[in-house]
Amino acid sequence: MARIIDIKIPKAIAHALRLPENDPRRQQLKVLKKLLKKARFTEFGQEYRFDDILLSRHPGKKFQELVPVHDYNKIYDKWWHRTLDGVPDVAWPGKIKYYALSSGTSESASKYIPITNELLRSNTVNYIRQLISLFSYEHVSRNAMTKGFLMLGGATDLKKGEAGWYAGDLSGILAKKRPFWFQTFYKPGGRIAAIQDWNQKLNEIVEHAKEWDIGYIVGVPAWCQMCMEMVIEHYKLKNIHEIWPNFSFFVHGGVSFEPYKKGFEKLLGKPIIYIENYLSSEGFIGYKHRENAKGMQLILNNNIFFEFVPFDDKNFDTEGRMIDNPAALMIHEVEEGRDYALLMSTNAGAWRYLLGDTIRFVDLERCEVVITGRTKHFLSLVGEHLSVDNMNKAIQLVSEELNISIPEFTVVGFPYQNFFAHKWYVACDDSVEEKDLAQRIDHHLRILNDDYATERDSALKAVFLEVLPEEKFLQFMELKGKLGSQHKFPRVLKGKMLEDWNRFIETARV
Repeated sequence: MARIIDIKIPKAIAHALRLPENDPRRQQLKVLKKLLKKARFTEFGQEYRFDDILLSRHPGKKFQELVPVHDYNKIYDKWWHRTLDGVPDVAWPGKIKYYALSSGTSESASKYIPITNELLRSNTVNYIRQLISLFSYEHVSRNAMTKGFLMLGGATDLKKGEAGWYAGDLSGILAKKRPFWFQTFYKPGGRIAAIQDWNQKLNEIVEHAKEWDIGYIVGVPAWCQMCMEMVIEHYKLKNIHEIWPNFSFFVHGGVSFEPYKKGFEKLLGKPIIYIENYLSSEGFIGYKHRENAKGMQLILNNNIFFEFVPFDDKNFDTEGRMIDNPAALMIHEVEEGRDYALLMSTNAGAWRYLLGDTIRFVDLERCEVVITGRTKHFLSLVGEHLSVDNMNKAIQLVSEELNISIPEFTVVGFPYQNFFAHKWYVACDDSVEEKDLAQRIDHHLRILNDDYATERDSALKAVFLEVLPEEKFLQFMELKGKLGSQHKFPRVLKGKMLEDWNRFIETARV
């Protein structure tokens, strides 16, 4: 077989020959054209003139000109709902066979996110890329890399629709489509993974924990931490490494890990490597690809076309709703250190789709980003512009100062003495004084956020705080039908979720 020779062409020559060097803008335009070609004969592609976009000298700008932006409700009401009746070729060629059920952190009704075979293949490629990237880490256990993966996901049982499709947690769909070679490494196995009741599933995992040699744990931090605590308590261990000595990697995503790190470290017998990825039901967006990276690298060359809407008062209202025609930038137009809302166009029929996350570029050259919050999860009652990123950092700092674990928290804003106030609800099972904790959080937020500091001396008159057992947060999630690894507690409570939380807290106090 012929040996493949990797020849590196100088950038100047590549530019002269118009060869596709590793350039973000070129990668993204190539992805866009590929998506448009594939979907040009769909109903969506015909209505929004994908052929005209492909013929344009500037397809990125033409795409933005002809195709409107969508949030979930807008694209579902006009397009996606018809695929549930088995209608093919709506926003992506063919019939949709799978839907990821996602309720986010604020909506009560389930969202049906289309999952195509093309999207699943793209995800698999990215999983393998991330796994390969671990070999470049300096402090990595080669032995641990061959051990089991404990994946704490939602139930793998899927419900079948009348039109022949299946719907459920994304982890359930991924389990159903899991490659055969991965079965040897996958824990807790098909039977336990299929259990619907989250508490029963955790108890089964604890019972079988001694039988497994775990190298990786994958999942949302709060639920993985709870699982490890249960294992340690059940087997009367000092730390998790007494039962899983090869545990070396924790793969997480979806929420900031900063508030959880202190609690995690208390459960370990030796240091581990934390690996962040950015996986949503709509697509695999990025992952941490090098050991000392500041953030996660966006995946620009695998079937997702990104746009970035500056998260400011020009593009979003005070409730975090995006205007109809926002200023959307492409990858070569963004700036480092600025917050953007993410728009995605994918190989599952999402087009200029508002994901709901806000991100910030921390290394523009490498296209590395951090998640800073959600478009609707921030507090700005009087112009304090308090982001989830600010909140996470403040919680991390006070956790380190007081050597306590704060696995969950949420914040609400309300009128107070003709002005306004914030109230924090903090989950902490360690001994802590509420007034001191509130003062420390307030102090750090003043340093982290100039707008917050200004408003704290004017219209934002007070900061209150109540410490609750972690169990109360879990009980509320269970009450809302959101107990399990796919669901995260909202960092800011508003609207109906806030009303439900207030009723729950009042009942719990009686």
